[in-house]
Amino acid sequence: QVNLVESGGGLVQAGGSLRLSCAASGRTSSVYSMGWFRQAPGKDREYVAHISRIGNMWTYKQYADPVKGRFTISRDNARNTVDLQMNSLKPEDTAVYYCSADRGQASRGIDETTARRYAYWGQGTQVTVSA
Repeated sequence: QVNLVESGGGLVQAGGSLRLSCAASGRTSSVYSMGWFRQAPGKDREYVAHISRIGNMWTYKQYADPVKGRFTISRDNARNTVDLQMNSLKPEDTAVYYCSADRGQASRGIDETTARRYAYWGQGTQVTVSA
């Protein structure tokens, strides 16, 4: 079991920045990939970014096209967190943001940009960007 708790959401003006953090606990040593997704009112959950490890190195990162160049995902092994730095925010970034983690070996072969990859989810944190 992996437990995830997000923090850092809030209200910001367009063009501003926010940093989301996801604290992971439990059997995190087995996780291969951790992702951020978001869900706006009336819309499906949408992939934002993920970070994956090769061996013990969390080096592979991928982003959805709408956030490329504006968002940065990173992992702090000492704190066991995955952070999402969001710059140049736009009103269309408004959503509840969710952190996720996979089941490691059991999840391999499933596309990391899909929610199906991830078995563990946080409760979500609201991000609101005003025009």
